[in-house]
Amino acid sequence: MARQKLKTHRGAAKRFSITKSGKVKRNKAFGRHILTKKSAKQKRNQRTSGVVFEGEAKTIKRLMPYG
Repeated sequence: MARQKLKTHRGAAKRFSITKSGKVKRNKAFGRHILTKKSAKQKRNQRTSGVVFEGEAKTIKRLMPYG
């Protein structure tokens, strides 16, 4: 008999994506509201995505088996 399929953690799937090289990509925090007091440099840096550290990436990849 075939083994059951694993379910993807939908919360993780909405927040992270896995690159071709296997790194986990994420969006940066603090870029949603109260932007008037933040500098242009800080707001510009919020637009770029970041990469999750190796230890945490391992956990996230487990949550997204088909990512």
